[in-house]
Amino acid sequence: MWFAMRSSWIILSSNQKPVVVLLVLLVFLLLAGCESSATEIAPTSTPQPRNIAVTGTGKVYLTPDIATISIGVHNEDESASRAVETNTQQAEAVTDTLLDIGVEEEDIKVSNFNIYPEQQFDESGNPRDVLYVVDNTVFVTVRELTNLGTIMGSVVEAGANSIFGIQFDVADKRKALSDARKMAVENAQLKAEELALAAGVTLGEIQSINEFGGVPVPVFEGRGGGGFETTADQMPVNLGQLSLTVEVTVTYHIR
Repeated sequence: MWFAMRSSWIILSSNQKPVVVLLVLLVFLLLAGCESSATEIAPTSTPQPRNIAVTGTGKVYLTPDIATISIGVHNEDESASRAVETNTQQAEAVTDTLLDIGVEEEDIKVSNFNIYPEQQFDESGNPRDVLYVVDNTVFVTVRELTNLGTIMGSVVEAGANSIFGIQFDVADKRKALSDARKMAVENAQLKAEELALAAGVTLGEIQSINEFGGVPVPVFEGRGGGGFETTADQMPVNLGQLSLTVEVTVTYHIR
């Protein structure tokens, strides 16, 4: 077997051939492994992006023009059929009163009807008779808020004995939402410019914008009034104002 090494030729005996072949293969594998390892641990040179994130807030105030209210009739009786009958009569009277006042039929929706037995106990804790409880609740949307006081007083006279969940809202919030979003973005832009100036960097393109909020809530800090006068047969209701807040988180590239 012949091998070239530098400028000389070496003749190997037949007994040396297998050993040399193994050595050559071993060197080849070691060199290949070193080359692969060097490739795998080569560091990356991709620079990380430089960003700045700020949160802007926009708030607008609204005068409510609709209200939603839950009006219920609650009855208890030792007879289940009598409890249901009494409850049905009172609930129908409440619905008729709402329609007579001017509430549209589609704005009156049954939200709950429930009947269940309720065990009664004496002072010693011993069970006695069973009462059957009937609850019937309608969810009403009032679009003429000047009628709200009259509605609440009238339904009580008609048989309603559970009024709860009064919430004021605005039927069309599109313009208010648009105004609040613009204010929030402008506020975020101002904050970003101030931070960039203080940090000695320059704002680049916007990378992302995320929006939060946009649900009107009652104002409790005493801003504005609203409300209206009520007569003797009306329940007093103060409309107040609603605030609609939008927050945006804006991420800018900086350089």
